[in-house]
Amino acid sequence: MKAERGTISVSLVEETLALARAGGLDVQPLVEAAGIAPQMLASAKSRVTPAQYGALWANIARALDDEFFGQDTHAMKSGSFIAMTQTALTARNGGQALTRAVGFIRLVLDDLSVQISRRDDRVRLAFVHRDGAPRPAMFAYATYFILVYGLVCWLVGRRIPLIEARFRCTEPPAAHEYRLMFCDDLAFEHSESYVDLAPDFVELPVVQTAKSVKPFLRDAPASFIIKYRNPGSLAARVRKTLRALPMSAWPGSGEMAQRLNVAEATMRRHLKQEGYTYQSIKDDLRRDIAISALQRGGQPIAEIAATLGFAEPSAFHRAFRKWTGMRPADYRAANALAQAANAGMSRRAERAESD
Repeated sequence: MKAERGTISVSLVEETLALARAGGLDVQPLVEAAGIAPQMLASAKSRVTPAQYGALWANIARALDDEFFGQDTHAMKSGSFIAMTQTALTARNGGQALTRAVGFIRLVLDDLSVQISRRDDRVRLAFVHRDGAPRPAMFAYATYFILVYGLVCWLVGRRIPLIEARFRCTEPPAAHEYRLMFCDDLAFEHSESYVDLAPDFVELPVVQTAKSVKPFLRDAPASFIIKYRNPGSLAARVRKTLRALPMSAWPGSGEMAQRLNVAEATMRRHLKQEGYTYQSIKDDLRRDIAISALQRGGQPIAEIAATLGFAEPSAFHRAFRKWTGMRPADYRAANALAQAANAGMSRRAERAESD
């Protein structure tokens, strides 16, 4: 069974929907169009797929006509990211692409901008707030960062490692999701807001062309949230090792430590620092695989349970409810209804365009 690259907490979905509501939107049609069932939003433990969150992101940006979700005095009109991509596409290297992307957003937004500074060991993106403007929430910093960072990573053809990130805002409910998005060394309520990048990308050539830009823009920028997640943590190495194995062959803690060439105590300590245990990583990966299988449909729940290594379907039911707050059958039914509603809306839109 193939696993999704990851799922996204409903707490991050709720942050996105709060901005849509603040912009005067009726969020129910937007949620349905993204294939997200209302029952999923009712559970604080629930998760959505990258495709669902990406569709929701795009739907809200389009409905608001603001790709910055109303988080700045000046709207970032639909099509701005396309224009920013075209501006940076002809850069010689990653450093010039970053400068062009940041310069473009400076022309668009009024309240939030970035100053770039370079040292031998890092490139710092320091956020600057307009005097008198409200202090941004974490989602505003993340939106800005995703737009710029995701674009530059794509242009140079690799993920740029992050060294550390600091923000003036209070810690959000989705702090764990933001650590996946940025890096493990992430702190809030700091005197400054900045993100430090490893400097090697500055001289890397831009490898993308006009031919590769069209498929890129189809899913961007929402796809960046998962695509360029932090892969360098020990937890990410554990997940990668587990994904390469059938669940029946998932090793115990001691064997996993041997595979990673670290002492078991060291592995436990580092995972704890990153906010995980070995068991929690296995549970999260099982959860994501289960969600993917239930959304695809067609496979009996008992078979999914067996594939996930549960001796009895009832044990899988208990685990899934603990993970998401929903029973597997209810999750599948809710997802099917949402997908049907989404398909119906798409057909109505197509008919309206043809009339």
